[in-house]
Amino acid sequence: MPLYEHVFLARQDISGQQVDGLIDQYKAVVEGLGGSVGRVENWGLKNLSYRIKKNRKAHYALMDIDAPPAAIAEMERQMRISEDVIRYLTIKVDAHEDGPSVMKQKRERDDRRRGDRPDRGDRPDRGDRGDRGDRGERRDDRRGGAQ
Repeated sequence: MPLYEHVFLARQDISGQQVDGLIDQYKAVVEGLGGSVGRVENWGLKNLSYRIKKNRKAHYALMDIDAPPAAIAEMERQMRISEDVIRYLTIKVDAHEDGPSVMKQKRERDDRRRGDRPDRGDRPDRGDRGDRGDRGERRDDRRGGAQ
């Protein structure tokens, strides 16, 4: 059977539990038609590059699928009907990647960085950037000004 990577975006106003429910629903569709779902990653709520159906954010989810084309077609048909799914993309691949996806690795790296970074209150004093000191009298060098 062919191998696929499938990513879908769900509306921003549904909860994480509802996204997990959608994943389980589409997983059941694929398995019911003779396929199998391997790795499933929920990437969480992320900003979109541009508005899609009045949404500025979306829940992202990735599924590695090993299924016949008919199972993929049925899953995509149900996603087109669903109001909760705003976009999806299925790509046929030669082999599935081992380990976490690049998006998951990036998120883990960002979480580690945040732990090392001091809070804004702990920063060394950089001085008051709003005060530029005494600049002296202002000259009126503009053309047409009083001389």
